[in-house]
Amino acid sequence: MGLKSTLIDVTPLRSSPPFRRLWIGQTLSGFGSQMTLVAVMFQVWEMTKSPTWTGAVGLAQAVPLIALGLFVGSLIDRVDRRKFYLLTTSGQAVCSLLLALQGLLGHVPAAGVLGLVALQSCFVAGGGPASRTFIPYLLPKHQLAAGLALKRVAFQGAMLLGPALGGLIVGGLGVGACYLIDALTFVAAFYGAFGLPQMNPGDEPARPGLRGVLDGLAFLGRTPVIRGALLTDLATTVLSMPISLFPLINAERFGGNPRTLGLFLTAIAVGGVAASLFSGTFTRFPRPGLVMLGGSATWGAALTLFGIAPNRWVGLAFLVIAGAADTVSVVSRSTVVQTHTPQELLGRVSAAEQIVGQAGPDIGNMRGGLVADASSGAVALVSGGLLCLGAVAVVGATTADLRRSSVPSSSARTSSASP
Repeated sequence: MGLKSTLIDVTPLRSSPPFRRLWIGQTLSGFGSQMTLVAVMFQVWEMTKSPTWTGAVGLAQAVPLIALGLFVGSLIDRVDRRKFYLLTTSGQAVCSLLLALQGLLGHVPAAGVLGLVALQSCFVAGGGPASRTFIPYLLPKHQLAAGLALKRVAFQGAMLLGPALGGLIVGGLGVGACYLIDALTFVAAFYGAFGLPQMNPGDEPARPGLRGVLDGLAFLGRTPVIRGALLTDLATTVLSMPISLFPLINAERFGGNPRTLGLFLTAIAVGGVAASLFSGTFTRFPRPGLVMLGGSATWGAALTLFGIAPNRWVGLAFLVIAGAADTVSVVSRSTVVQTHTPQELLGRVSAAEQIVGQAGPDIGNMRGGLVADASSGAVALVSGGLLCLGAVAVVGATTADLRRSSVPSSSARTSSASP
């Protein structure tokens, strides 16, 4: 395999102008969102000096996504998805402007700030699943994985650099300026959204209300390949999410040095970005289900080894591997979901995927903390990694459709198109 074929495939950016505009807009807006997260955490801490209140920031973001997700997914499958995305993006932009206004003027209590965060998350609960439905409209099937890898590298770039940039702006100009810059990045999001074509849900729009939600759940129940992909991701994050354990592991194993603690998260992000940049190594493989199982198993194995690493540098190396494996797993999971879901159900399935991606890590961090309280950080990490390996093995062994799932390769597409 040549170097070119291992690098991230940018063909979707060249071949699809609507996808390119959407990618640019969401990338810039993603940086603003990460900056705002830092500003909210800082502002709430300055107001309350309470870790309970700062912890409530994550709760304010997560609860609307989980509570509204499936119902919003059903609505997405009944309307023009482009218009719905424009509506939810407008709502997010207004919330950013309100955050900027209160940040500049002050006099809003911490509960009011969290209320704005929760309101913005309500719009994210709709905009997130809607945007997940766009790639199958904009790209041929053999470019789906490459398009998802491009979205992933943009997300990870924002995760890696956005908080640092947000910290600099908050420290220099204040939280109000940081919120205002986030609001301005929505101009880029609108640039991407207005370039999209009309996107109707398909020949069979979702039934209204609870009936549409139940139809989506019934589809998940009777479709082993998608059910297996979501169960693998949920089991992996619930059983082995390590983030909440990092402070304890740092104290137990590495002397509690705050510089080492900061490197833990950086190492995962570096691994994820590296895997995205070299995503040609797996996005061109025609069996995304098998790739997902391999990535999930590697994640569990790397975290197990991190739990018994003899020194910090070896431990950081295993976290880099875990971050890379996470990217491989996430991109492959989304490829499986979008390849095997009919257009008329894609909103509901994308909402379920978003809920799994949001709730799984939160529950997993709670599990890790409870196990560590009863034993130690190392025990929580190693047991979680081994449980992850076991769960992946069970899903892989019992879900043949997931192992065998395939997408057309670009070479096959080219061959079939030749005279």
